[in-house]
Amino acid sequence: MTASPPIAVVHLDESCLGNGREGQTPGGAGGLIEVRTATGVERRDIYLHHPDTTNNRMALEGAIATLDVLARKSHRFRVVIVSDSQYLIRGMREWVPDWKARNWRRKGGTIQNLELWQRLDRTAARHDVQWTWVRGHRGHVKNEYSNDLAVLAATEQRTSNGAVASGFAEWFVTKQEAGKYLGYDPDESFAALERYLQAGKPIPLVAAE
Repeated sequence: MTASPPIAVVHLDESCLGNGREGQTPGGAGGLIEVRTATGVERRDIYLHHPDTTNNRMALEGAIATLDVLARKSHRFRVVIVSDSQYLIRGMREWVPDWKARNWRRKGGTIQNLELWQRLDRTAARHDVQWTWVRGHRGHVKNEYSNDLAVLAATEQRTSNGAVASGFAEWFVTKQEAGKYLGYDPDESFAALERYLQAGKPIPLVAAE
């Protein structure tokens, strides 16, 4: 019997400084990648930047970069992508299947960021991916951490060039010392999504907060 692909849970966020204003708008994307190992839940960070972009483009580029990293060495994962970008989540759950059925066309005009949607579709096909949305800036711990990574990447124009050692544990301790997120268990939040995938259940459109 062929073993099921391993599970990865990814929390993504994006930032664009001065989104929509005149002139250059530097942006960033950040992600927290979680996988289970023999010793527990292992976490890695990924972040990237662009000197002039939009929130929507960074949401797509962050997802592409993360799924590309997971696919290295021909690895295939069962992946849950959690993001506060409705553009990303609705796009992959609803719009892309329709666009593909129409030969990458949409009713009422051209597809914005078409080349990025096509790249994301190709790299997502290397895994078994489900997409779920969480409301941003509402105290969802891992979304807040990913937001901090994205803002830092945009502000300092930094890219991790792949997955790197995560700073989540230290960040989380600092937040708890300030009285935030008390009683929250990061490993259990991972396990809750893990159980969905192990049971073969579809992930809801809206993630639990």
